[in-house]
Amino acid sequence: MKQVKLSFVIPCYRSEKTISAVLDEIKTTVAKKDNYTYEVITVNDSSPDQVLSVLKEESASDRYLKVLDLAKNCGKHAALMAGYAYAEGDIIISVDDDGQCPVNQLWKLLEPLEQGYDISIAQYSAKKQSTFKNFGSFVNAKMTQILLKKPKELQLSNFSAMKKFVCAEILKYQNPYPYIDGLFLRTTGRIANVPMEERERQAGSSGYTLIKSLNLWLNGFTAFSVLPLRFATVLGISFSVVGFLFGLWTIIRKIFNPDIMAGYSSLMAVVLFVSGILMMMLGLIGEYIGRIYISINNSPQYVIREAINVNNELPKGSGHDKKS
Repeated sequence: MKQVKLSFVIPCYRSEKTISAVLDEIKTTVAKKDNYTYEVITVNDSSPDQVLSVLKEESASDRYLKVLDLAKNCGKHAALMAGYAYAEGDIIISVDDDGQCPVNQLWKLLEPLEQGYDISIAQYSAKKQSTFKNFGSFVNAKMTQILLKKPKELQLSNFSAMKKFVCAEILKYQNPYPYIDGLFLRTTGRIANVPMEERERQAGSSGYTLIKSLNLWLNGFTAFSVLPLRFATVLGISFSVVGFLFGLWTIIRKIFNPDIMAGYSSLMAVVLFVSGILMMMLGLIGEYIGRIYISINNSPQYVIREAINVNNELPKGSGHDKKS
């Protein structure tokens, strides 16, 4: 029977108390199938706790465990890109470091890939997270549905598996603002959901603050679609038409009733409202221009300070720095 190699990619941030249990569960789960081998690529996203020490200790006795230490905090999606670049498996699996992903249901997650799908994503009936994060997930889902043409019934989550060619295509994206969900959706339409239950977080709290969540949402909002700019154009035309009709109506009303006093309050309300819309649209355009500027300056997605249990070099032209 053909051997299939699995690559588990785990971004690590504030997970010194949970990562060992996640690694143990991966070993136990893969050991149940004889025709599968595996490797684990953990990426320390410049975590402020001692997770790097834990990973180094684990890797000293586990040759299947690769450890990448990023020089600065680059965010979860950039950390995933770093892990993908070192993945050698036939199937690449993304796993959280907090124990919430049900790794024991791995084989259920892989079934759609055997049936012709390119990506398989866990679908949780109820997410075990705060109300704030649930709201953020709802907004993100609507945003990807409108801007990235995500099917309405498709649910995105952090526990996913993809075929090797999908990973290779994703790695062609070298700009400093990776957004994994957007890269999935632009690569293939063969994406399946697998129903399962998300676990409670084993320890600690989520590293996603309000600012990080907003940055991630803005990244997805502007990274793979020009629809916001088109919306700005339509909105500008609409306000121009409304303004012209309002001016015409004001002139006609004044002709038929010269005693009507000019409304200072209504005028100021209209001016402030329109000015606010204009400033928002200018800010949106500035966000796009700023990202273009940063991209043409070849800002890296990530910089690796140290790589442990890694022998292969990154592909030429990858655009990512590596220090061993």
